[in-house]
Amino acid sequence: MASNPPGAAPDQSQTYPVAPLIRFTLLGLYLALVLPLPLLATPTLRPWLIAALPVGFVLVSALLSERVRLDQEGLTVGHPRWCAWLLRRGWQLPWNQVEGLTSLGTSQGGRVYYLRAQDGRRLLLPQRVDRFPSFLLQVQRTTGLDLSAVGRLSPPWTYWVLAALTLAMLLGELVVLAALPTASVPGLS
Repeated sequence: MASNPPGAAPDQSQTYPVAPLIRFTLLGLYLALVLPLPLLATPTLRPWLIAALPVGFVLVSALLSERVRLDQEGLTVGHPRWCAWLLRRGWQLPWNQVEGLTSLGTSQGGRVYYLRAQDGRRLLLPQRVDRFPSFLLQVQRTTGLDLSAVGRLSPPWTYWVLAALTLAMLLGELVVLAALPTASVPGLS
């Protein structure tokens, strides 16, 4: 990547999706929590839950497909076309409209940061993107803001622990399912 002088916009458009560790951990957690439900449900609810599983998976996938794009015009946060029509979230901020940075503490002890725009808007600075240090460096170079105190919302180890617990849940569910006699699993007999 070419180094830009301070105040210069990126030479090329750069896209930063949600970090894969976060995305795949949360998708796995969805599966670990929801896959057993049809087996535990009454026979009348079972078809509804089976039909809802893929719908929920697609919805969670859509929520986790948010991406940040940096280009010469500014910063854009949104979703890909396949789900943008449904979520309708997102925002754009031209580089020349960035006025400052506001920091707020969260109830869990973390910190979130908002970009202040000249028109008074405060837009949440994405903190769960892939290649986060590169993202921060580019925003800092372009805006001139000091982002040295900005860190991830949650440290990566928390997602590694959640990923390990999710994997353990999924493996436990597979072991239980494999140990059950076929006749005792409704819908499989």
